[in-house]
This record gives sequence, structure tokens and C-alpha cells, in this order.
Amino acid sequence: MNVLSERDLQITLPAGVTGRKFDDGSTHGLSHCMKAVDFIVELDDRILFIEFKDPDDPAAAPERQQLFMEEYRSGVLDNKLKAKYRDSFLYEFGSGRVSKPIYYLVLIGAGVLTEAELLARTDALRRQIPVLGPGDKPWKRPFVAGCAVMNIEAWNKALPQYPVNRLSA
Repeated sequence: MNVLSERDLQITLPAGVTGRKFDDGSTHGLSHCMKAVDFIVELDDRILFIEFKDPDDPAAAPERQQLFMEEYRSGVLDNKLKAKYRDSFLYEFGSGRVSKPIYYLVLIGAGVLTEAELLARTDALRRQIPVLGPGDKPWKRPFVAGCAVMNIEAWNKALPQYPVNRLSA
């Protein structure tokens, strides 16, 4: 079993599934000029780029929590998430490690988010990356197979094989 942690959040991968911390100076190496997703998980048929954002982290200052939620609801966060995906894709592509479809999963550790808000952010992120090419037609060479924005509850419901939990709980 492989466990990956980012501050107060932890994801448990089943036996045989490999995952690595990517947003780390010792593994990324270009953090001075490229953004990075938190984790990269390789499955038999796909690669998962995983980003954790945790405004409910007990160690987070209330002002930071409020600022995060403003960025989330206004769409400012979408641009940051887009940059993390694109830079991570370019890094992995340039390293010769893009051999399977990539799915971008964003976990927002905020219990107050509604399903409608999560769907709206998922749709906005799909347009920002973009999953589809010009005229909403498929790319000839896709660089992202799909994306989703979820909170902990939605994540654990959709991906029970990769449970996320809060360490302080």
C-alpha cells in the first residue's frame, strides 16, 4: 500500500499502484520556472495528475481560507490549476513519461462546497485546459483525457479505491 500526503490530507493507493509526490524540489527540479501538480499516479491504463487544495486545513489561517474561497468562486483558481496541469504535462512529456491517457483530478478540502459548485468548477477547468480542441472537436493528439474537481466526500464516493482522509480527524 502506497500513501501520499499533502499537509493534512492523505490518499491511500491500493497494493500494486505506484504514485509519487511531484510537487517537490527533489523530484521536480524545475520549480523555479514550472508549476507542478502534487502527485502523479500511474495505473495500467492511465495516469492520474492529482492536485490537493485544502482551505479546511486546521493549520490554515482564517484569512487564507477566505482568500482561497474567493479565488475558487471567482474562477481565479481555474487559471492556477490550468498552469499546474500544463506545466506538469510538459515536464512529463519532455521526460518521456507520457505514454497513457492523463486524467487531472483536483481535490478541494472544503466541506462547504455544493455538488453544483464542484460541477461548475469542473466545467470551467475543462474549458481552461482545454479537454476539447477548436470548435469543441477532439484533439488529434489529446493531452488530457478528462478532469474533475471534487471535495473529500465526492472523491471518496467516486474513487473508493483511492480513499482520501484528513490526518487531523
